[in-house]
Amino acid sequence: MTTVGFVGGGRIVETVARLGVAAGHRVVVSDTRGPEALRDLVAELGPLLSAATFEQAAEAGEIVMVRIPFDAYQSIPVEPIAGKVVLDACNYDPRRDGPIADLDAGRLTSSDLMQRYLRGSKVVKVFNNILARHLRSLARPHGAAGRSALPIAGDDDQAKAAVTALLDSIGYDAVDAGPLAESWRQEPGTPVYRSPYGSLSDETGTPASAAKIRAALTAAHRDYPITLWGKPIT
Repeated sequence: MTTVGFVGGGRIVETVARLGVAAGHRVVVSDTRGPEALRDLVAELGPLLSAATFEQAAEAGEIVMVRIPFDAYQSIPVEPIAGKVVLDACNYDPRRDGPIADLDAGRLTSSDLMQRYLRGSKVVKVFNNILARHLRSLARPHGAAGRSALPIAGDDDQAKAAVTALLDSIGYDAVDAGPLAESWRQEPGTPVYRSPYGSLSDETGTPASAAKIRAALTAAHRDYPITLWGKPIT
């Protein structure tokens, strides 16, 4: 059993929390509105899930998942997650976050910036490339037919091994996408972003094997048009 803390909220966080509880992990969730806003979720999922503040969730987690607008990444509590594996599920959107020159020029990835800020932690990019409803419906037990894979990128092999084990426990294989410098291959606008798991109108999703995810990562290139929800980001 692993304790997973969540800094941030939204459908992806709720989905990973549900999958984590179903797999027998302890889960500590947080929300900008405060722990009381999560009372219904706690009541539904039972004693393995608890609600807390951002700092309390970060402190409690052996692994900590971050899902917030990228322009707020410097609000992540640094001290409570020092030395821990941090799951970076964030996406940079210049329309929402404002332009960041190093990201727009391709000199750094958003995960590079997060790792620089969280220099005492081990950042792994994961969960950023799939819709929440597909993430929930495509989970399959280890060895089951039709099991899907998620790309992960990181600079620490032990951290990636820990994330691979966590993914396996909640129903997914992992495909190593390389270091954080290569995490652009799973960012919005690339072939592995959402498309392998089905269209926006597909409620249940389509299984995406490890081979399919590897092929999509390989097909990515830097001048690929950046899009969100099928619309160019300008």
